[in-house]
Amino acid sequence: MIVTSRHLAQPLLKSSYIQGLFRRPPIRTQFDFSKRGSNRPLPKTRKQQSRTTLFYVMSMAIGTVGLSYAAVPLYRIFCQSTGYGGTVKQGHDAEKVAELEPKKNRLIRVEFNADTAATMRWNFRPQQSVIYLNPGETALAFYTAKNPTDKPIDGISTYNVVPYEAGQYFNKIQCFCLEEQRLNPNEEVDMPVFFYIDPDFDSDPFLENVDSIVLSYTFFESKPGMKLPLNPYVTKS
Repeated sequence: MIVTSRHLAQPLLKSSYIQGLFRRPPIRTQFDFSKRGSNRPLPKTRKQQSRTTLFYVMSMAIGTVGLSYAAVPLYRIFCQSTGYGGTVKQGHDAEKVAELEPKKNRLIRVEFNADTAATMRWNFRPQQSVIYLNPGETALAFYTAKNPTDKPIDGISTYNVVPYEAGQYFNKIQCFCLEEQRLNPNEEVDMPVFFYIDPDFDSDPFLENVDSIVLSYTFFESKPGMKLPLNPYVTKS
């Protein structure tokens, strides 16, 4: 076979053709994005997003402040109406108190606790830590409050009983709750709590193993003129 320059050129042509395929620039497909999603709103700018975020944050802050002012009276009304939350029943029947028959077979330990809100500058404490009594027996306890500042401060208290199930049997005959208390600079007062535990406490199966109750008060600073609303069946002592 006679080799000519034509035969030698054939592999060179094929190699050049293949190399040319790899050297060609990639094909760029152009799309018209102006027509796609024309009904969609344009994305917000960073400035608009910041304004929206600031609006939501301010709304949440204002709502939180409003709820904090309303929490005390709303919580009090709800608990007194439903008996939930361990809230003590208010009001008493004088005849019922006189006819109470203590359950001598059951001794209850009542612990006393005192707290103040973060913004309240009173000193507040119970004078006794524990009292023992029978269901159907009355007892008298005292709390002490002092205003150590150089200006008058109005206070108002919330209270509850633990365990919560015992709240419906814990009756106050006289207490310092439900009303504003004003203490002048450096004034100190004793606040009585006259109460009894209903004899039906002894027959409640849910309280069969409960022999200890905690009565807790928390004082908040009250704004001038602010009073908690009372339920119709609540009588002031």
